[in-house]
Amino acid sequence: MLVFQMAIVSGKGGTGKTTLSASFSYLAKNRVMADCDVDAPNLHIILKPQIIEKHEYFGSKKAILDQERCVMCGVCEQVCRFDAIKFGGDRYFVMEYACEGCGACAIACPAKALQLVQILSGEYYLSKTDNGPMVHALLKPSEETSGDLIAEVRKLALKVAYDSQIPLVIIDGAPGIGCPATSSITSTNYVILVAEPTMSGLHDLRRIVETVRHFRIKMGVIVNKYDINPSKTNEIEEYCKTEEIEVLGKIPYDECVKEATENAKPVIFYDCPAAKEIKRVWENLSSKI
Repeated sequence: MLVFQMAIVSGKGGTGKTTLSASFSYLAKNRVMADCDVDAPNLHIILKPQIIEKHEYFGSKKAILDQERCVMCGVCEQVCRFDAIKFGGDRYFVMEYACEGCGACAIACPAKALQLVQILSGEYYLSKTDNGPMVHALLKPSEETSGDLIAEVRKLALKVAYDSQIPLVIIDGAPGIGCPATSSITSTNYVILVAEPTMSGLHDLRRIVETVRHFRIKMGVIVNKYDINPSKTNEIEEYCKTEEIEVLGKIPYDECVKEATENAKPVIFYDCPAAKEIKRVWENLSSKI
């Protein structure tokens, strides 16, 4: 069995990709959901998952100071370019949130009192929702290994899909074009780009298109709140036409979306213009899966 992986991303946060992901999770008959925004996840607010499995994620290293071996020479404080080692009271100590795990202090310490150790960077979970499995995660504050944690989320989601004979994984991707975003789309079969009709929205769309093209993945664009700026929506459509990218749909501005968000429910639970367009887009996407 082949598992189709579809990612929903955007050039920046706040464009409505999680709103779409939540709706698609109910429109899909058989799917695994994967929330790959591990820095600030919010899909769980709508899908209300119940955790079945919890996994620890050790993604980075931090300097640990052995106070018994420390000779108080201060060399470690001098070589640390991140100001993570301080002297307080009668001893030196490492500020965990400032440490980048570069290892300079461990190399420079004449007493070998410092060493790098792997620490708990976050957790990822397998959960169940009303209509299928969900894999999600949470990275600890100040940690910078979100790309690796996203890889763990996606591996677990794919494993669940194969083990349960589920043909589709829907990925609520991380925003932007950095490591979290690229980790969200790598090796997927199709990418949905969510854009807003603003000057910055078109700029962000161009950036994420270049990123997806680098990985040679098929893509389509959804314009959210298209009617708040018709001229900019036309620019986005012209850009997509020039770049030979399909415009999958245009979702209107709808107060119903605000109501659905406030009630932590998918938009498609409501009878409104936005819900109707999302359902139409899903019908179009179903032919590509």
